[in-house]
Amino acid sequence: MIIAVDGPAASGKGTLAKRLAEHYGLSYLDSGALYRAVARDLLRAGARLEDRASAERAAHAIDPASLDDPALRGADMGKAASIVAQYPELRAVLLERQRIIAQTPPGAVLDGRDIGTVVCPDADIKLFVVASAKERARRRHEELQASGDTTSFEAVLDEIERRDARDRDRATAPLVRAPDAHLLDTTILDIEAAFRAAVDLIDAAMGPAGREA
Repeated sequence: MIIAVDGPAASGKGTLAKRLAEHYGLSYLDSGALYRAVARDLLRAGARLEDRASAERAAHAIDPASLDDPALRGADMGKAASIVAQYPELRAVLLERQRIIAQTPPGAVLDGRDIGTVVCPDADIKLFVVASAKERARRRHEELQASGDTTSFEAVLDEIERRDARDRDRATAPLVRAPDAHLLDTTILDIEAAFRAAVDLIDAAMGPAGREA
């Protein structure tokens, strides 16, 4: 089974996707970590984020074991990732990696921005997770404060809105809800409520036969 979980930054899709993977006994992939890893490796090598050839090489060389690197979670790395994520040649490399993971039994939950539209258009279940920009900025700001980052709420909100614009307006695989994706608005939901709502949506869509498989 393949579950695609898409949505904008800080909508809660990552935490939700992990919980769903555990619940259904599936593998989990944060596709954004792949792009963050490319940005990280470029910067560590002293290359520019605008260097498309180096970005493509970095995508080929990603070490899967490094995707848990705490350095990938910072706001600056997220911004850098959204820059390299615009390059079609890089996306093509990472697309293949994501599809291999998705198609490996027993299946996977993948979260990102183009899982249901590009990476796994035939996913069994698609969720599109959203929340207001202010609520997403509040969540991200709390995460940054907990890690000792002193970035202001206003700066976080500004970057959230800029990130949304980059994701929506890029020419290749823009952030858009797939026609058959179930919409889940988490603005007023905590993770437990969002998880239960997602499970209800998935179980209803799968039907009794799918739940027993």
